[in-house]
Amino acid sequence: MNIDFEPIGLIYSPFNQPKGTPIQPKAAQGIKGKVKIFDEYIEGLKDLEGFSHIILIYYFHLVKNYKLLVKPFMDNEFHGVFATRAPSRPNPIGLSVVKLLEVKENTLFIEDVDIVNETPLLDIKPFVPEFDVRNPEKIGWLDKNIHKLKTTKDDERFIK
Repeated sequence: MNIDFEPIGLIYSPFNQPKGTPIQPKAAQGIKGKVKIFDEYIEGLKDLEGFSHIILIYYFHLVKNYKLLVKPFMDNEFHGVFATRAPSRPNPIGLSVVKLLEVKENTLFIEDVDIVNETPLLDIKPFVPEFDVRNPEKIGWLDKNIHKLKTTKDDERFIK
C-alpha cells in the first residue's frame, strides 16, 4: 500500500533550523509565525477565523531516518518512539495546536509556534476543547520530566 500526501501550504517561523526550536507549542508561548496556504486550497479556509486555536498537521521534512527506540528531548532513557513525541518516526508527521490570530486571504497569522521555518503543511483542523481536551490519569515516563518542558529546546538529535 502506498499513501501519498501533498502539502497544502508552508509554515513560516523564526526558527531556521531545528536546533533551539521549542519542542512543544506550550513552550513557544508568544512566538509568532504564519501559514501560507497554496491558492488552490484558499476556499477551504472559509469560517476558520471563528476559531481561536487550530491544529496544524505537518511533515517533518528535515528528518531523514527513524529508530523505534529513541532518547526523547526531556529524558536520558530510551523509550519506544510511539511513547514519545519525537519527530523521528516511521511516518514523520507533526502536530501542533497554535493560536490563530488572523486570517487574511491565503495567510494565517499564528502564535505559539514550535515549528521550523518553511515546514510543509499537510492539514488544518479547528481545535475544539469539547472534542480535544481530556483529563488524563497518567502521562507515563513524562510524569517525572514534564517540568523540563519550558526550558528544553531541540538539539538536532533527530535529524542526524
